[in-house]
Amino acid sequence: MRYVSAYAALAEPHRRQILDLLRGGERSAGDLVDHLDLSQPGVSKHLKVLREAGLVAVRAEGKRRLYALRPEPLAEVDQWLEPYRAYWAGRLDALEQHLKENP
Repeated sequence: MRYVSAYAALAEPHRRQILDLLRGGERSAGDLVDHLDLSQPGVSKHLKVLREAGLVAVRAEGKRRLYALRPEPLAEVDQWLEPYRAYWAGRLDALEQHLKENP
């Protein structure tokens, strides 16, 4: 299996939609197909990338495969984003101060 980073996996909008759906709990690939504007092979392709990135886990239940969100890899992304949040918070504070001084 080749390594796919969480960043690379998150770059694709359909994969982010899949993760959004999995926030609510486990779902089958068929259920994901029903909620997305993608074919079953398309959903399967995206699920494979998400599994390789460690963002989703899969378990068998009879003939079905259920997919679940694995939030641990998102912690790395969250940590990377933290300085940008601080940057924007400072910029918004400066804007707020400017608006108070210049009504």
